[in-house]
Amino acid sequence: MLIYMNGIAKTISYFKSQSAVARALNLSGYQVVQQWLAAGRVPAEYCPKIEELTNGEVRCEELNDRVNWTYLRQTSVPQPVES
Repeated sequence: MLIYMNGIAKTISYFKSQSAVARALNLSGYQVVQQWLAAGRVPAEYCPKIEELTNGEVRCEELNDRVNWTYLRQTSVPQPVES
């Protein structure tokens, strides 16, 4: 039997609990993660940090499908040039 886990469930599984996710992201409590579960997506500003903390096991695309992550991955912020 194949069990589908969305990005939020994969994140919780990776960290072992909703509270651990909240702590890793410096959130006020696990209730925030519960709200994400209910909404079915993570706010975009948290997605890159989750991807980083899970070493890419959970991708931004799995956490929030309303952002064009492909476009954002193809663009980069210019780095300051050292003189």
